[in-house]
Amino acid sequence: MESPKCLIIDIMHDSLFSMLSEIGWDPDYQPSITREQLKQVLGQYQGLIVRSKTFIDRDLLGDNPTVRFVGRAGAGLDIIDLNYLAEKGIHVLHASEGNRDAVGEYTIGALLSLMRKLPKADAEVRNYTWNREGSRGEELMGKTVAIIGYGNMGKAFAKRLTGFECNVLAYDKYKRGFSDSVCAEVQMERVYQETDILSLHIPLTVETRSLVNTEYLRRFKKKIILINTARGEIVPLADLASSLEEGVVRGAVLDVLENEKLDKLTSEQRQVFSLLAKRSNVIFTPHIAGWTYESHVKINVALVQKIKQLRLV
Repeated sequence: MESPKCLIIDIMHDSLFSMLSEIGWDPDYQPSITREQLKQVLGQYQGLIVRSKTFIDRDLLGDNPTVRFVGRAGAGLDIIDLNYLAEKGIHVLHASEGNRDAVGEYTIGALLSLMRKLPKADAEVRNYTWNREGSRGEELMGKTVAIIGYGNMGKAFAKRLTGFECNVLAYDKYKRGFSDSVCAEVQMERVYQETDILSLHIPLTVETRSLVNTEYLRRFKKKIILINTARGEIVPLADLASSLEEGVVRGAVLDVLENEKLDKLTSEQRQVFSLLAKRSNVIFTPHIAGWTYESHVKINVALVQKIKQLRLV
């Protein structure tokens, strides 16, 4: 009996192939395949693993798909038409366990860099400027940190905050009863009242798109630091720019953007990006929060464990 075939359409760590073989799947690695080519060949496969190459929907898989699972090599599922896959009985897997540690560490590191003005200080010293007072920062200890979304990523960040003696609050619309020694489960009213630092760890959905807009940010009693390692579309950059200008937000860490193709920004997007890029209280990174050498492998481990648990072989 032949092993079922799994098509991998994004660049993945080589460890994935042997792992799939060990649980009875025949991996076919085609990271350069196009969407049109996919439409022609997907009928040969029972499994599909994707990172971000293309949207997975009816147009791609058809009315009678042979694929029995779609594995997302990452956390977010916004590139997948979940309703269509549910209609067809196709299992949807993600690997957020694989990069949660990387996200937790990144969020701590980027926040400390912002609060201690490390990018500014580094640039000045490289330019032969020794400005101690101008580089005076602030401590994380004692701050109230609010986490929106208490899944794998939110928990990983909260866990790493414990050594800083912060007051950690967490709000998750779809979870209850998760307060523990690491964080306190709260409603948004308390988040608005007490937060010094706000960190987003929620998926991109119809509900969360443009959620953190001007109106949302003006509800906070204090001038907050905003961290977004989730999805760029959750925070409209024009609204963030105006909130920084007003002083409603006093700093931001942005690992994700509404449009991450910087060479294809619209004129409006380019103008807003330029305003933010001039600010020393904004840190940009190119969607690397979960992007480490270790997570490259851990994502494979998490995916393969979930594929094995499906017992399709």
